[in-house]
Amino acid sequence: MRFLFYTHSLASDWNHGNAHFLRGVMRALQARGHETTALEPADGWSRENLLADRGPGALDAFARSFPDLDSRTYGPDFVHEAALDDADVEVVHEWTEPALVARIGRARRAGGRFLLLFHDTHHRAISAGQQIAGLDLDGFDGVLAFGESLREHYLSAGWGRQVFTWHEAADTSVFRPLDVGPESGDLVWIGNWGDGERTRELETFLIAPCERLRLRARIHGVRYPAEALARLRGAGIDYAGSIANTDVPVAFARHRVTVHVPRRPYVRHLPGIPTIRPFEALACGIPLVSAPWQDAEGLFRPGDFRVARDGNEMCGHLTELLRDPEAAAAQARAGRETVLARHTCGHRADELLAIVGRLGLAGSRQKEAAT
Repeated sequence: MRFLFYTHSLASDWNHGNAHFLRGVMRALQARGHETTALEPADGWSRENLLADRGPGALDAFARSFPDLDSRTYGPDFVHEAALDDADVEVVHEWTEPALVARIGRARRAGGRFLLLFHDTHHRAISAGQQIAGLDLDGFDGVLAFGESLREHYLSAGWGRQVFTWHEAADTSVFRPLDVGPESGDLVWIGNWGDGERTRELETFLIAPCERLRLRARIHGVRYPAEALARLRGAGIDYAGSIANTDVPVAFARHRVTVHVPRRPYVRHLPGIPTIRPFEALACGIPLVSAPWQDAEGLFRPGDFRVARDGNEMCGHLTELLRDPEAAAAQARAGRETVLARHTCGHRADELLAIVGRLGLAGSRQKEAAT
């Protein structure tokens, strides 16, 4: 089958973790004998910020790291109908412009012989529901929601014909344990400051514990305001700017522990959605301590990572893991085992293929695929 992914960006992972996931899913689908192509706007927000931050070499680095992926850009004059007609399955990400979402849906309603799926990997359905409610999803055959709680919200709101839970996962072609020589620090955190969705939580579960324990800590990420950077300096934390996702496994390998600080909308309104970061960290075999979130779907086993209910518990967990290498190694092994058993992009590719099989290919292509 031929898969076409409309994504905000495949080439840019600047404040765009979904790029990590789609790269892995495309590779996994190709390994299973399918063709994949990604389309992204030439002037997309993440792409433009990547170029401003890291320069044109960042796109060259993507091409070198993922020479097997077909990624194309589109502008105002791009003929989307021709691209749609050439594929069997279209997956449209929720950051796609609403007018284009509607245009693709109209092409499906007009007799397009492709299966059309909408992919939601954000909390906007809860935090900015009017934006999702305003999308024309009438022509879509199904919705892929990256957690059961989000799936239930789509169903209760009447958005989409059929809604499926499709979690993100680790691209194990990239995220894996590495031997890069001596460690350079105690703790590393990979994450963006964002829009104030976890400012208090970052202070409680990351910055203050690092300061209190005097850890050799490093942070990678973007969109850190001046006051946040000043606070990191005051806490003795090294802020190292943005990082390509292909470089993250090296950063993990050079440190002894990491943490997960979920954004408030997920904790409060979308339980069971950890976002992609824990999957990737555990795949790299680094011990993880998380701020509270509810694993409502049982994605992980007890012992895969530790949970700190407050700053004191975070300090306690970090101290134990840093002082006891055997306990840290055992926890890291357990977490990686779970990811490899259940949460790789290969697993998600198989789930997507099962969903496609359940819905059936559109029109005559369903008959062609069966012959």
